[in-house]
Amino acid sequence: MLIDPFGRKVDYLRISVTDRCDFRCFYCMSENMKFLPKKDLLSLEELERICDAFINLGVKKIRITGGEPLVRRDIMNLFTKLGRYLDNNELDELTLTTNGSQLKRYASDLVSIGVKRINISLDTLDKEKFNNITRWGHLDNVLAGIDAARNAGLKIKINTVALKGINEDEFVDLINWCGKNDMDITFIETMPLGDIDTDRTNNYLPLSLVRTRLKRHFTLKKTDYNTGGPARYMTVNETNQKIGFITPLTHNFCESCNRVRLTCTGTLYMCLGQEDNIDLRIPLRQSESNTFLIEAIHKGISKKPKGHDFIIDRISELPAVSRHMSTTGG
Repeated sequence: MLIDPFGRKVDYLRISVTDRCDFRCFYCMSENMKFLPKKDLLSLEELERICDAFINLGVKKIRITGGEPLVRRDIMNLFTKLGRYLDNNELDELTLTTNGSQLKRYASDLVSIGVKRINISLDTLDKEKFNNITRWGHLDNVLAGIDAARNAGLKIKINTVALKGINEDEFVDLINWCGKNDMDITFIETMPLGDIDTDRTNNYLPLSLVRTRLKRHFTLKKTDYNTGGPARYMTVNETNQKIGFITPLTHNFCESCNRVRLTCTGTLYMCLGQEDNIDLRIPLRQSESNTFLIEAIHKGISKKPKGHDFIIDRISELPAVSRHMSTTGG
């Protein structure tokens, strides 16, 4: 069992299997990104070995992220191997966060492996806005992927970044669309991670304001529902769905944090919004035994901070954390 210095049980591992993405969402990365050389990435076999060590230490949930995880070559081999831990009940859940672009191809395979629910990032249903936000994406491909995932039996939650002056007029339509298609939705405040081409302060929209606006259209009720993540949920009477709110800037949600994040190069971050980390690549490759690897994991957990320090600084142009979201995993 992994217990951090503040008594929190760590049983959730998020893995960024690649920093690459087939979109260039303006709030996440620059259009002309310099990605990691492929030779620097851990192999899929090494990633599975790290997962095995974490599972033996009590991790019960693994989420595969990116970048866009489904663009990594042979990624389904990793899902297949991790699916075996579901079969023998060593792992409770295997899931992923995706932009949806590759779901038409992979949705059925994910279900056959044992994946039951996924998160899909989608900020707008307007094609022109979608092109402007993602720069490289195609809305029709994503919507086709969502249909394929629903038809395959995957439970879907939509993740929407709240962007002032861009998609704030669509939130009611997004909620109704999700409700019609039996999908929950979570709104997320923009996070100050990595240098990008634009000024985040121009698009920052506090979710306290979003909730106030939504109450004009829906009957929102508080709920005790909790996935163990940072979202705080409410139910919508009119659509019989849940709405989540992730507020890293207006509310610090760290008191119940149960997760750590592994990058595709083997760096373990104890917090999305802090730089505390430990290198697992060296102990992983130091021996065929997991002894050194497990020692390093315990050392990393002992450095897990109490909370993050996210802030959008209107004076400094520097982000709160220098690494991009695609490096650590969204």
